[in-house]
Parts: sequence; C-alpha cells; structure tokens
Amino acid sequence: MYTLQGVTKQYQRGKSTVHALAGVDLTIEDGGRLVIQGPTGGGKSTLLQMLGGLDRPTAGSIELDGMDLAKLSEAKLTKVRAENIGFVFQSFNLIPTLTAQENVETALVPLGVKASERRRRAAEALGSVGLGERLGHVPGEMSGGQQQRVAIARALALDPKILLFDEPTSALDPELVNEVLDVIRELAKSGTTLIIVTHEMGFARDVADTVVFMDQGQIVEQGTPQQIFTNPQEPRTRSFFSKVLEPAFNI
Repeated sequence: MYTLQGVTKQYQRGKSTVHALAGVDLTIEDGGRLVIQGPTGGGKSTLLQMLGGLDRPTAGSIELDGMDLAKLSEAKLTKVRAENIGFVFQSFNLIPTLTAQENVETALVPLGVKASERRRRAAEALGSVGLGERLGHVPGEMSGGQQQRVAIARALALDPKILLFDEPTSALDPELVNEVLDVIRELAKSGTTLIIVTHEMGFARDVADTVVFMDQGQIVEQGTPQQIFTNPQEPRTRSFFSKVLEPAFNI
C-alpha cells in the first residue's frame, strides 16, 4: 500500500534548520497494523502527516497504491485523502454546538453525500463505536473518551482504506483510555490498514504486526512487537524501552 523512499522533511526555526525527517524508507502492506513509537520530537507525527498527505516532504517519495503523494496537485491530493484516509488526532476537533451525529456528518458534506445517506452513515459509525444512544448529545455532554470515539466514528463514516491515529489517548484521563483503545482493537480485526502513533506499550503489543522505533527523524529499528519490546538490537531502542516499559516487558 505505502512505499516510502528517502523521505526528508526540513524546515526553518529562526536561523536553524530542523531535520524533522532524515531519509525515511518504509513499506506498509495493505491491511497492516503499524505502530510508531519513540521519544518526543523523534519525527513520529511528522511521518504520520506525510502518510496522510497533510504535508509534503522536502525530498523523497511517498507512494500510496502507486501514486506519489509528494507530486500530486493539491486538488488530487485532497481527493485521495477523502477517498482513502481517515484521521484521528490527539484533540477531538469536534464542533461544540453540533450533536455527535452532526459532527460525524461534517466529514461527509464535502463529498457531496446526500443528507439522508449522511444521517445513515453517521448513525452506523457511531453505533460501531458504542455510541448509538448518544447521537443527539453535544460534546459538552460527553466524556473525553466518548468525544474521542465520536472522532473515530467521523473517520469511519468515510469508509477509509487507511486509518491514521496520532496519540489518540494522550488527551484523556487514565480511566478513559481503555474505552478508546478497545474500539481500536476491534478495528484491528477489520482488515483496515492502521497506522498508530502511541506510547501505550501493552496496546501496541496486542494490536501491531509491525513496530517502528523512531528517533531524530530516522527509523532506528523495526520489527514485530516481540522483537522490538523484548530483544531490540539498537542501543537507542534498548535505552528508550528500558526506561519506559513496565516490568513485564523489561529487556
């Protein structure tokens, strides 16, 4: 599905050049479940933005089903995103005055979906994340976990081939994390390609078929969860996980 070659992203911060990505090569198979981990500032979110066509690389190619996202026109890139990719971010990005159903429907309006079909698809998506009885509630009447599930439903309503998650539980209170992770666990059984930036190690072990560890804009190491969490080969990977893994994972 994805083939990345030599993907580099640089930008200026004052007089300094920041190397957000430094020559990333990566292949993601159709239906794969990739988890990206690493320290803050390591390039995880930047890579996710590239995969989603939200930003363009300074150099390199990002092929999605044979199309180089880096070279598409803005109009074509917008169409590819709308037809293929669903996003779920750290913040829920819900419109506070709209109900859960209306928030989900907003994703379908730019596609020209008829109102009756929008309502049907929104209700179905909300039901699939356990919010079938909350269609008429506005965000202020829901918990953080419920709001993030509305955001997931909004992405699902597009019927995407790919779902991108950028730290989907980082803005939640600890007791609400599992209700969101459980929804993503179910999605992992659906065959949809999932690419997830998360620090939730147990979740990553359960869901991922591939884990990528990033640092300083580079993929330092990749492998199965078992390989990365219990027998990492690179010193940077070992150092990171020795500090953050719970005792059951200790390396």
